[in-house]
Amino acid sequence: MSTAPTSTAPQGDAAGPLLSLERLSVAFGESQAVHDVTLAIGRGERVALVGESGSGKSVTALSILRLLADAQVSGAIRFNGEDLLAKSERDMRGLRGSEIAMIFQEPMTALNPLYTIGEQISETIVLHDGVSAAEARRRTVALLDRTGIAEPGKRVNSYPHQLSGGQRQRAMIAMALACRPRLLLADEPTTALDVTIREQIVELLLELQRDEAERRGMAVLLITHDLNLVRHFAHRVAVMERGVLVESGPVETIFTSPQHPYTQRLLNSRPERTVVPVLPISPVLLEARDVSVDFRTKLPGFAGWFRAGHFRAVDSATLAVRQGETLGIVGESGSGKSTLAMALLGLQRTSEGTIEFQGRALDTFQGRERTALRSDMQVVFQDPFSSLSPRQTIERIVGEGLGVHRPQLDAAARRDKVISVLREVGLDRTVLQRYPHEFSGGQRQRIAIARALVLEPRILILDEPTSALDVSIQQQVLKLLSSLQHRHNLGFVFISHDLAVIGAMAHRVAVMQNGSIVEAGDVEQIFAEPSHPYTRRLLKASKVA
Repeated sequence: MSTAPTSTAPQGDAAGPLLSLERLSVAFGESQAVHDVTLAIGRGERVALVGESGSGKSVTALSILRLLADAQVSGAIRFNGEDLLAKSERDMRGLRGSEIAMIFQEPMTALNPLYTIGEQISETIVLHDGVSAAEARRRTVALLDRTGIAEPGKRVNSYPHQLSGGQRQRAMIAMALACRPRLLLADEPTTALDVTIREQIVELLLELQRDEAERRGMAVLLITHDLNLVRHFAHRVAVMERGVLVESGPVETIFTSPQHPYTQRLLNSRPERTVVPVLPISPVLLEARDVSVDFRTKLPGFAGWFRAGHFRAVDSATLAVRQGETLGIVGESGSGKSTLAMALLGLQRTSEGTIEFQGRALDTFQGRERTALRSDMQVVFQDPFSSLSPRQTIERIVGEGLGVHRPQLDAAARRDKVISVLREVGLDRTVLQRYPHEFSGGQRQRIAIARALVLEPRILILDEPTSALDVSIQQQVLKLLSSLQHRHNLGFVFISHDLAVIGAMAHRVAVMQNGSIVEAGDVEQIFAEPSHPYTRRLLKASKVA
C-alpha cells in the first residue's frame, strides 16, 4: 500500500471528540463481552481497534449503533456530545446510515440477495434524504462510479451474487457513504479479499475519507486483526483482549514500543520461515503435466439451446511435489488455484494432460486401488466450520474415514487411533463427544487436520487453511503443520493468497493468473527477484517484497 497515514492525526475541535466511549460495558446474560472501555475519536481521525476473535471488537462497534439484541449496555456512548444510550429507537434509526454508517465484514451476507445493489443503496438515500427515486438512482450510479466499480450504469442493476468479492465490498462502501456520514465503522472490511483487491479497498477508503474529512470531518473506526493494514491506514490504534482495552496510542508508538504483553504477542505473531531442505533423492509423490480443466457454459441467445461453450479454468498447468516438500500455489480469487487442487485430488475431471501419483496416472486407479488412493491423498479446506458436520461428534468426524479405509479395526482400536491423532494436533480425549460449534476457529482447524491425518496420507492438499484465522492462531496452525510434515515426511500442496504464509511454509511456489502458472520456482528466489509483472504486483500489494 503506497499511501501512509498523515503524520499528525486530526484531534477534533473545541466541541470535543466526535465519538467518546466512557466506561462502556456490554454483557449477554452472565457473560461479560466488553469491560469498561474508554476511547475517543476526533473529527477526521482514523482509529484502529485490534484484537483476536472474541476480544470484543465487533461488539463494541455494534453497541455504538445500538444493534445488539438482548445485551445489557452500561456506561456512555457520546456522539457529537449526545449520549446514544439515552436516545429512543426512533432517534437511532435516524442516525444509522445518515450520521453513523457501517461496513460489515462479509458483504455477501450483509447485502440482500433478492434486491439489486442499486435498489439497496437508493433505499438508504430515499429514507434519509427524502429525495425522489430518480434522484436516488442518479446518486447511486455516481457513488458506484466514485468507489471504482466499472460500468456503474450497468452494475446498478446487478444482484449481489453477480458481483465479485471486491465489487460487493465496493458496493457496501457506496451504501455506507450514501448519506455522507460523520462516522464510518469498518468491521474487517478487507479480510476475505485478495491482496491486490485489499490494497485497492484501503486506498479507496483513504481517498474517500480524505475527501469527506475536508467537508464534514468524517472519522473512521477500523476493526481488524490485520496489523499490516493498521500500520498503513490508522492514526491511532487501540488493542483489545478479552473485552478489555489493554493499550492505545499513536500507531508508530504502539508498533515500535508496545508496552502490554498481549500487544507484543500480536506484533510477534507473524509467520516465521521453518522450512527444512528437501533431500535431492526424495521421490516425486505427485506430478501434473500440461493439465487443463474446462467447464461447460451456456452460450447466449438461440445458439445456447443447441450447443454449449466452455470456460478454461486451468490452462496447461505443470507442477511436481516431492516427499517432505511444500509447493505453494498463489494467486487471486478466480485464478484457478482451487480447481487445480480438485484436479490433483482426482475430484475434478481434466480436459487435457496427465496427473500421476507416485509415477502412476490417476485415471488408471480403479476399484479398491482408487479407494486406497483416497487415503494417501487428503485435503484440509479453508473453512472448517462448513467442512465439519455440525450433527456429528468429533469422534465420529475424525474416525469416519477409518470405517471406510481401515475396516479391520474394531471400535476400541478406532477410538484409540482417533485419540492418538487428536493428541498429535494438540487436543485430548475430552473433545470426543463434543460438536464443532463448541470450538474456536483454530481448534476446528486442528480437528480438520486430525481428520486428514488419521488415515496416514502421503500428501496433503491445504486450501487456504489459515486465511480465516487470527494472526496468533494462524501462527500456531502453521507451526503445527510444519512439525507434522517433518514428523511424517508429508508432501504439501499449500494454496493461499497470503504470500507471507507461503514465504514461511513453502520450498517452491507456483503463481497462477487466469488459470495459467505464469511463474514458478524456489520461494526465496521468486520473492527476491520476481520476473513476471503479475508476481511483482502481488508482492507489492502484500508488502512481502
